[in-house]
Amino acid sequence: MSEMTAPPRVDSEVGPLRAVLLHRPGNELKRLTPRNNDQLLFDSIPWVDRAQQEHDAFAEVLRSRGVEVLLLSDTLRTALEDPRAHAAGVHAAVDDRRLGTDLADSLRSHLACVDARSLAEVLMAGMTFEELPSAEGASLVRMMHDPRDFAVDPLPNLLFTRDSSAWIGDRVAISSLTMPARMRETAVLDLVYAYHPRFRHAARAYGAHSAPIEGGDVMLLAPGVLAIGVGERTTPAGAESLARSVFADGLAHTVVAVPIEQSRATMHLDTVCTMVDTDAVVMYPLARDSLTAFTIRPTGDGGVKVAGPAPFLDAAAEAMGIERLRVIDTGLDPVTAEREQWDDGNNTLALAPGVVVGYERNVETNERLTAAGIEVLPITGSELGSGRGGPRCMSCPIRRDTSTAQVSLSSATLND
Repeated sequence: MSEMTAPPRVDSEVGPLRAVLLHRPGNELKRLTPRNNDQLLFDSIPWVDRAQQEHDAFAEVLRSRGVEVLLLSDTLRTALEDPRAHAAGVHAAVDDRRLGTDLADSLRSHLACVDARSLAEVLMAGMTFEELPSAEGASLVRMMHDPRDFAVDPLPNLLFTRDSSAWIGDRVAISSLTMPARMRETAVLDLVYAYHPRFRHAARAYGAHSAPIEGGDVMLLAPGVLAIGVGERTTPAGAESLARSVFADGLAHTVVAVPIEQSRATMHLDTVCTMVDTDAVVMYPLARDSLTAFTIRPTGDGGVKVAGPAPFLDAAAEAMGIERLRVIDTGLDPVTAEREQWDDGNNTLALAPGVVVGYERNVETNERLTAAGIEVLPITGSELGSGRGGPRCMSCPIRRDTSTAQVSLSSATLND
């Protein structure tokens, strides 16, 4: 079996990365204006051409380290070549409640006749009322909307492929996204995983229409051990539902649920910490001693037992079967730490144990990682970071190798 056709599987955060799903910024970012950027969850208006250049450089860093890069737009177009996917895509694009029956029917008829590339563009970049196909007869909906209003919302947050899906073992969890601006991303990923030849036989680890959970809150601490952040985007019900699902499927033996502050700066667990080695995390200093966790384990009869809360670092180390987790702080000076946490200093993507990609602007964090023996591959993120996401947010690992250290750690944990 070739590298390019090996089945998807991800058992940890740091196993050697072999394949990843990214989304190159597209026309959906050109839909952002000062009038709508807050609603669409961006803190500023990105310079799209520069964002594309930065993303291309990010993808090239991954390829230079032997990682196969799949682009979401390409996979979506391929999936939509299947007539069943095309029909489902049309259904996902058109909202009768927004357009009214007549206008919705007209748009459905139009989209049913466009090719896969054009439909993919509408699904990602949306459509304004002035871009709607001409229709006979009067439409109050069309007349009362500003021509620049969205008849189909754009999805600028597709850039952050970690949130909309996450692989756990050999199964994919398609997220139930919380924020209205992101909810339709679920349908896009559903199409890709259901109809793209690469994923057609992949089983699901979580129902996309279950309780809210987002991939940025799901962290594979070690084989069989998940941490799930609970805060702005993932609810306690979502964390418990995912825990029960992975236990039932034999994908995990322990889930650590981690309450996090419900704020823009800490919207996901991976904005607070990410793993940089099999036994090490980079972490925002203020969270180091304040984070707690509830430990969830299966009872063996279909139920779960919950213990805690306990300090997160202690609960995580116990679940992983190690003495302690090494912690590398995002700077020691409180002001620098706060600045670099805001700029996603904690949001690194591991390409292998001890090798991570991080934004170059987080100078002190990167220096501290290097001093701790972690190789940092810096990328520019001046425009990519405008949606508050770093290298981990922008990447959905599809396949990682399991390192020898991870196998030993997993065996030790299971033996306990």
